Amino acid sequence: MNDGEEVAALLLSGGASSRFYGRPKALLPVGSRPAIRRMAEISLDEELFPVIAVAGAHSDAVVQAVQGLPVSVVEAERWREGRTASIQAGLAAIPEGHDMLLWPVDHPFVEPATVLELLRAGTRDALGSWFVPTWKGHGGHPVLIRRSVFPIIESLAGDAPLRSLLPTLGPQVVRVPVDDPGVFANVDTLERYVSAHQEWRERSERRWIEG
Repeated sequence: MNDGEEVAALLLSGGASSRFYGRPKALLPVGSRPAIRRMAEISLDEELFPVIAVAGAHSDAVVQAVQGLPVSVVEAERWREGRTASIQAGLAAIPEGHDMLLWPVDHPFVEPATVLELLRAGTRDALGSWFVPTWKGHGGHPVLIRRSVFPIIESLAGDAPLRSLLPTLGPQVVRVPVDDPGVFANVDTLERYVSAHQEWRERSERRWIEG
């Protein structure tokens, strides 16, 4: 980001995981780690501060998954209203003067290099307020959001999709191309999780072989 600006990580895991038969998506394994723990560790490695996990139906499981890490867990009391209600709960925990990396647990296979590229894009572009990673032209997550947008997010209904704000921001929305299919891999069903996990493992193995 710009000199003197700080970025908080908001790891979003407020839903009921109904399509996973009640098993929290935050606990789905990505390699040897639960998804939410991997996301938290990447955020910490990139020196995001604070790192905040927003939980709803499975707050105890999220607390257990990030145990031992300097991560705050915020319980979204209005999580049933929708994702934006959970985001609003997390915003209240972000210190004044911080921007936000918003990372839903639906996208647990994002690579550390993508987070770094988003942060670099924010540093380069002082006029942008919403930075979206793109892979092969498809927008995804996580997204980097300036604090100037927070009041607009706070004014939304709890069930209003966050993407409804994008047309109003116009040229302030910056698309950041990345070489990472994880930004587009939305793990919203068990079948998609299994497929995305296999693809992630194969990419990881190729990188290790190519060295």
